[in-house]
Amino acid sequence: MALSDAQPPRSAVDGLIDAWQAAWSGRDADAFAQLCTPEVHYEDPLTEEPLEGAEAIAAHAERLWAGFPDVRVETLGPRVIDGAMVVAPAKLVATNRDAFEGLPATGRFIVVPLVFYCQLQDDRLQRVRAFFDLYDTGVQLGLLPGRGTLGGKALLMLRGFGLRGGR
Repeated sequence: MALSDAQPPRSAVDGLIDAWQAAWSGRDADAFAQLCTPEVHYEDPLTEEPLEGAEAIAAHAERLWAGFPDVRVETLGPRVIDGAMVVAPAKLVATNRDAFEGLPATGRFIVVPLVFYCQLQDDRLQRVRAFFDLYDTGVQLGLLPGRGTLGGKALLMLRGFGLRGGR
């Protein structure tokens, strides 16, 4: 089915994105199925390959909920809507209380700015890509050294980037 160039009403798009954010915050795995097309594709910096289908997104969310039981996804700024394309800035707010993706719990509170880049089809989500700074998230969790610190410079040297000048 081809994407429509017709722009859906702003209120409908805002409602869809609000519901998407609420699904991530609400710990209801079934909520994703109502928001997505059956062949939805989703990816973020933690997915090795795009996830296909609402069930795969729900399983991904369940791993997040396990490590960050108080997670909330909140609107961060105005959304940009252009036909079937939506850009929705948000932030993830959570405390790492349990192990996540094989890493130990740090007990740290994090605020992760992110952007959802969405493609709609028939007023549902067809493709979603979440962009966020994975390195900064690791720094906030205390798992990686901060940028510009001695540990950060050592990590760059080990990775073969050498030392950066103070420019």
